[in-house]
Amino acid sequence: MTQFRKVLAIHTGQPTSDGAGVKLTRVFGGQSAELFDPFLMLDEFGSDTADDYIAGFPSHPHRGFETVTYMIEGRMRHEDHMGNVGLLQGGGVQWMTAARGIIHSEMPEQEEGAMRGFQLWVNLPGKTKLGPASYQDIQPENVPKLTTEAGVNVTVMAGTFDDGQVQHPGAVQRPDTEPFYFDMHMPAGSSISPRIPQGHRVFVYVYEGTVELAGQAQAIGTSRMARLSEEGDLQLHSASGAKVLLIAGKPLREPIVQYGPFVMNTREEIEQALRDFRDDKLTA
Repeated sequence: MTQFRKVLAIHTGQPTSDGAGVKLTRVFGGQSAELFDPFLMLDEFGSDTADDYIAGFPSHPHRGFETVTYMIEGRMRHEDHMGNVGLLQGGGVQWMTAARGIIHSEMPEQEEGAMRGFQLWVNLPGKTKLGPASYQDIQPENVPKLTTEAGVNVTVMAGTFDDGQVQHPGAVQRPDTEPFYFDMHMPAGSSISPRIPQGHRVFVYVYEGTVELAGQAQAIGTSRMARLSEEGDLQLHSASGAKVLLIAGKPLREPIVQYGPFVMNTREEIEQALRDFRDDKLTA
């Protein structure tokens, strides 16, 4: 008898703002970080009103984790202290490993129209938190996409998509946390069964429509995220159609100490990060 992953909790995002006043929804982040290990935060941003995003994210620091920005609509320009410049546009992905330290900005390259996307924070293990920073700007044509036999369109940002019929590696593969990150557009009446390793933590965020999970009575509606058990199979069905992010990763099971844009394992390491930033040594 097939054992399916259980829904441990349904999370509802909270409206907030970040950067220089960009309005967004924080799906999770900040509190009870160990429940989402190896992930730290997921933000959804989306507006047709320029005032909600035009101020962008001026120059700011990070240390100890990775940021993954996935754009659906709009254009955002990245610049960092290493000299990287990248244009992030609809369908593109930016994967930035802050590690020891990075100082960057993300500013809109548009003055009107829609801007929509997501930013995911992925923790780094203690052994690589002070490693070298790096940046990947993955243009839309280089982000793998596929269509399952059931007609589900899947964008494979990280990990490898495998449903037993179709298999395709994603744009990024990462050690330690071994993340999977898919955007799945499900037509009405379709089902999908991505294979995720046992022991991985799995999160299903519905950003349009409604999804039913096999073995669960409660459907997941728009702007809701299901946090699932670490064991069992996974099968999603949408009677009316849906757009869904599937995020999964191997938990690090290390202490998480966060102070704003710095995420380390101890309070002492946070204090060192603050001193390094103050003394212009964060990226040294």
